[in-house]
Amino acid sequence: MKRKPPFRADMVGSLLRTQALKDARSKREAGQISQGDLKKVEDAEIKALVKKQEEIGLQAVTDGEFRRAFWHFDFLEHLTGVEGVESAGIAFKGVTTKGHSIRVVNKIDFPTDHPHIAHFKYLAKVTGKVPKMTIPSPSMLHYRGGSASINATVYRDMDEYFHDLGKAYAKAVKTFYKAGCRYLQLDDTSLSYFCDPEQRDMLSKRGDDPARLMTAYRDVINMATKDRPDDMVITTHTCRGNFKSTFIASGGYEPVADMLFNEIDVDGYFMEWDDERSGGFEPLRFLPKRGKHVVLGLVTTKVGDMERKDSLKRRIEKAAKFAPLSQLCLSPQCGFASTEEGNLLAEESQWKKLQRVVEVAKEVWG
Repeated sequence: MKRKPPFRADMVGSLLRTQALKDARSKREAGQISQGDLKKVEDAEIKALVKKQEEIGLQAVTDGEFRRAFWHFDFLEHLTGVEGVESAGIAFKGVTTKGHSIRVVNKIDFPTDHPHIAHFKYLAKVTGKVPKMTIPSPSMLHYRGGSASINATVYRDMDEYFHDLGKAYAKAVKTFYKAGCRYLQLDDTSLSYFCDPEQRDMLSKRGDDPARLMTAYRDVINMATKDRPDDMVITTHTCRGNFKSTFIASGGYEPVADMLFNEIDVDGYFMEWDDERSGGFEPLRFLPKRGKHVVLGLVTTKVGDMERKDSLKRRIEKAAKFAPLSQLCLSPQCGFASTEEGNLLAEESQWKKLQRVVEVAKEVWG
């Protein structure tokens, strides 16, 4: 019987941009090449990237998010009713992203010609493995800017806003499925940010009740996923921020674990556990005893230092005290390049870390 995702050795999604891709994007921004020329480079680099993932033994591959500048804005600003805007950058610990954000200017919908559908189709065309598509969770459209980023004359009622957002994402799920996608991931940093008192305080100060917001986000995700076909796997990934090897939030999963595992309708969870900021494995006790998997993000993408096999195995054993080993998998803790700038490690280290994930998974699960 063929195993469904998530796989014992898996990955979150984004990968370090190659030099050829960086050069092409710089030339495009300078007006030295056309959009078509850039696409040719993207296609070639993604094809080579996929081959590397296949060669190291990954059963699911991604396009590394090579066509994106940001992991979330590039998808969200192509929703109907949403536009990208220049703004202050996002503040991480000691560093800030380039200035960009999004705002809702009209009724939200998912256009069937959304460019990420074509991105998925190309990925599926160049791999013999399972093509995995990563998109931001619907929660991220609201979390980043809150109500201030929504045109109040369009959405006077936030219930109507979340309803339209859920409908749009349900349409996205259906459209990706029609395009051949059977492994879709909703990336959602808010699920971890709710564990950080500083983030909860930020939400309160801008006028949001964190407890009510968690419920609203849960409901909009469930609206998006509830009608997915039986042969489509949807996972979610959550982390505490990832930009140039730094972070935003801290705190263990205890405040959200019960809701996360028992009230959010997804098949698996990619969760960050690469350092003490993520807390212990105790929240895994809330995982239902069947039907769902947790992918342990034990291998850091923030630095090039290689994790030892015996250390990873011991940590997997610790996690298995709180959830069945049969429901656990292994991956890096996040992507290697949530933005096009990427984390501060070499491509060689990236591939060695992914290889280490594959090796340890084989030794633990067979």
